[in-house]
Amino acid sequence: MAASIRSIVRAPSRIFLVLQRIHQTQVTVGVLRAPVITPVIRNFFYSSKLLNLESSEKNDHGVESLKDLSRYKDKPWKYLESEEYIERYGSKPVWANYRRNHKGGIPPQKTRKTCIRRGKTCGNPCPICRDQNIIIHYQNVSLLQQFISPYTGFVYDPTRTGVCMRQQKRLNTAIETAKLHGLIPTQLPFVDYTGEDYSNSHGAVAHTPPPPSKTPDEPWYSWYGSIEPNEHELARVKKIYKSYLK
Repeated sequence: MAASIRSIVRAPSRIFLVLQRIHQTQVTVGVLRAPVITPVIRNFFYSSKLLNLESSEKNDHGVESLKDLSRYKDKPWKYLESEEYIERYGSKPVWANYRRNHKGGIPPQKTRKTCIRRGKTCGNPCPICRDQNIIIHYQNVSLLQQFISPYTGFVYDPTRTGVCMRQQKRLNTAIETAKLHGLIPTQLPFVDYTGEDYSNSHGAVAHTPPPPSKTPDEPWYSWYGSIEPNEHELARVKKIYKSYLK
């Protein structure tokens, strides 16, 4: 589908090159019909330029230009229930039969950044970019659960699923949104709140004794009256604050 779109976009530019060559030959021969051909060439030039601008604007989004062509864009979860999906993937996840292309025997630690750049798809796109009907959405729970471990509840690493980093970020965002909306169960760590942490019956908590009966001149603490200040330090402090002690 993407190849047919690119061929349609390139057609005006090819026609423009043919008409430009005809115009050059007519000018060299000296035919007076060149002013008639010139507006036609100009119109084709502007139309091809506009088409190229529109295609470049669409291809800047890359995946969106292809995903918009899908008939499941309004309800992407319907695709996983269709016969087309069952015939292609069966009961396996979309990434089950995918194999990454890499140099050497050891795969890289990260997948590629994106599979579609400037409207051109790479040779071996990731499981999400290769199928235009697979659309990431927080309501597409059946698709999101394929990328979540049923034992730990964690999202699978992209090195296991082969998803590009751009689609992996969208997956993480959609999964978090689905958890906030209650569409995907969230596993919280179990914390045992014992009664000792919140009761006042253990030894660290006791009844506060009443304040002792003291005279106004008597200090609150018994050991406070036996403290004698250092004469040297007391003279130094008095010298510093002598203007305030008058």
